Amino acid sequence: MNTLRFSTKAGTLAALRDVLQSARIAPLHAFTVADWQAHRQSCLAAVTNRLGAGLWIVRSSCGHEDNLATSNAGAFLSIKNVDHQGLEQAVEQVIAAYGTAQADDEVLIQPMLTQVLRSGVAFSHDPNTCAPYRVVNWSDDDNTAAVTGGMGGRMWQQAAQSAVPPSPLFAPIIALLDELLRLFDGLPIDCEFAVTREQQTEVLWLLQARPLILATPPEAASAQAQRLTLIQRKVARGMQPHPFLMGRRTVYGGMPDWNPAEIVGIRPNPLALSLYRELVTDAIWAYQRHNYGYRNLRSFPLMPHFFGLPYIDVRLSFNSFIPADLDEGLAGRLVDHYIDRLLAEPTLHDKIEFEIVFSCYTLDLPQRLARLAEVGFSPHERHTIANSLRHLTNRIVHPQDGLWRSDEAKLTLLNNRREHLMASSADPLERIYWLLEDAKRYGTLPFAGLARAGFVAVQMLKSLVAVGVFAETDYHAFMASILTISGQLARDRATLDQATFLARYGHLRPGTYDILSPRYDEAPEVYFDWAQPPPAPEPIQPFTLTLPQMREMVTLLKTHGLEPDPVGLFDFMQAGIEWRELAKFHFTRNLSDALALMTELGSRYGFSREDLAYCDIRVFQELHIAATHPQDLLLRSIEQGKARYAETLKLSLPPLIATPDDMWAFEWPAAAPNFITQKQVTAPVVSCEARDQLAQAIVCIPNADPGFDWLFAYPLAGLMTAWGGANSHMAIRAGELGLPAVIGAGEVLYRRWSSAQRLHIDCAGRRVEVLA
Repeated sequence: MNTLRFSTKAGTLAALRDVLQSARIAPLHAFTVADWQAHRQSCLAAVTNRLGAGLWIVRSSCGHEDNLATSNAGAFLSIKNVDHQGLEQAVEQVIAAYGTAQADDEVLIQPMLTQVLRSGVAFSHDPNTCAPYRVVNWSDDDNTAAVTGGMGGRMWQQAAQSAVPPSPLFAPIIALLDELLRLFDGLPIDCEFAVTREQQTEVLWLLQARPLILATPPEAASAQAQRLTLIQRKVARGMQPHPFLMGRRTVYGGMPDWNPAEIVGIRPNPLALSLYRELVTDAIWAYQRHNYGYRNLRSFPLMPHFFGLPYIDVRLSFNSFIPADLDEGLAGRLVDHYIDRLLAEPTLHDKIEFEIVFSCYTLDLPQRLARLAEVGFSPHERHTIANSLRHLTNRIVHPQDGLWRSDEAKLTLLNNRREHLMASSADPLERIYWLLEDAKRYGTLPFAGLARAGFVAVQMLKSLVAVGVFAETDYHAFMASILTISGQLARDRATLDQATFLARYGHLRPGTYDILSPRYDEAPEVYFDWAQPPPAPEPIQPFTLTLPQMREMVTLLKTHGLEPDPVGLFDFMQAGIEWRELAKFHFTRNLSDALALMTELGSRYGFSREDLAYCDIRVFQELHIAATHPQDLLLRSIEQGKARYAETLKLSLPPLIATPDDMWAFEWPAAAPNFITQKQVTAPVVSCEARDQLAQAIVCIPNADPGFDWLFAYPLAGLMTAWGGANSHMAIRAGELGLPAVIGAGEVLYRRWSSAQRLHIDCAGRRVEVLA
């Protein structure tokens, strides 16, 4: 079989027409710009002679697209549904879109396809990871331009040597990609396709084939298959029943519970991943849950990772939301129900505490528990669950002895110990060790407790709306009345001089666990315009209950057996939300100082920040404990981390893993974003790096990390994040500011919306519209 070579769009399709077996290519006619300029009427006549009467599509086919250096996909013009009368004008428009057209640039004309069921683009390799994933992006119509322009469609991917066969919907497209790879000697392929109906049969058409430009050479399909096989086996083991856990099986997700996708990203560098495990997900998370009255899951790491991609073990998470005094049989059925609900509604993966689990008592709990009757829970069992949650919640919200109060006190100890340590003569290794040990004991452990109190506070607040005591406007007014540490940062930015401001907030960094993310005080000019202080924020309007609301709450709290009075409950709700953010602010100072010391230590031995990002945190613990060769130990850790991270970058896995076979093939799900406030906004879209364009723009950031608080020094029009839950830091912050926000758009929608030039966000209508 002769190897084909790519040429122009028209030339490539013409070469394929006689050899392609897996799809049809519509009849085509092409002429050059020189032919058109010299023999316009002959070119027009040839179209009818060769293709018959219209309707036609007039397409670009110039030398600046579809070549081995650049595809320029979608950069030029195609005009659909052209008849004989409009043909000349359409050709002129296509040529004009070339800019300075060359004599040998072409115009391609083909008959319009009819009865189109689906159309889209397909890649032999994933352009993001450069790995041999077959990727299909399609819409259920004939609008390939919307797909190629990133403005719509669905997306499915499959590993090249998948152990799972593709569904009938995709099998013909995979066969087409495989044939094109053979015809073009393995060169990565990007093609456009359409599927039409002829009588009762679906017909696949190839509309275009071009080389896929990748940033790095792709790995072999066999290497990918070996890696995915290991992940499949790990997931299959994890999905078996466990002797010490409730629930028949598990699910893995990047957003539930301690949501690593939001906090460290879906592909964190090795140091960030190991730090997050050390400070939170290996042990601290379980200690806190048990301390607050939930099941004892100590010694269970919450966050496994698959070649560096972190996931939450959702069965483990759901077990941890079961009150410790609940009968095991009932607990097991609850866990199974939670997992079944998540699988039935996977878009709830970032809302499990609000939409799936019952983790505390709220004023609308009896109504919410009613859904358990539909899956076989008796009235007595529902009553038992409610009593257990009531007891647990009263221990958290008690006006004098609430569990969160002891966590609040630990933060003072954390700050005192840090100041004492940093003022001492301890060497960098000693400081790193104790900064992180204290960050666990007096930082992330109380933070986890205060975050739990914050969740309870927001759920209680939402229940006031559900039972009719509050209107939705009351909810937003209460949230706007809260002054978090982030709100104080914005106020201080308007009034403090640079030195004082950085002394207070300089430890913050957009990537809390990422050594590559500069602190505010390491790159102050990157984050703030010091020559132009922002205007002071509007004064906070205090929230007050009406007398009828107060009376109704007195009755409700007594009826439901909750211990606080209305004033005590509101004090708790305000404190829960504010202290959660303050705890994060304090423990991240320990973490940020430790990262700065790691940078200082690494530089002594010739290692840059970029090198140290590949370390595992355990290497610094070993250097503290052992007499050894520091440079050799660091170098080994860096080299191992680089090798592991190279594999991480080649992986693409679904946000929610429901079966072991999901490793091989899956459709990227559209998320159900969290809309903050009830406002609308129409504005241009910018990334957070475009500092000179932030004012009155919708700003896009990858996650809801508190280190992005510097953004609020600018008068933003709106905010959008790829990852983040309904109660994430940025959700709280946007509510506090009354800023229209879309939190946790998910990978597919975020990619689509952040690439737009202008958006309309309707938070009340839960709608985002691409305007340009």
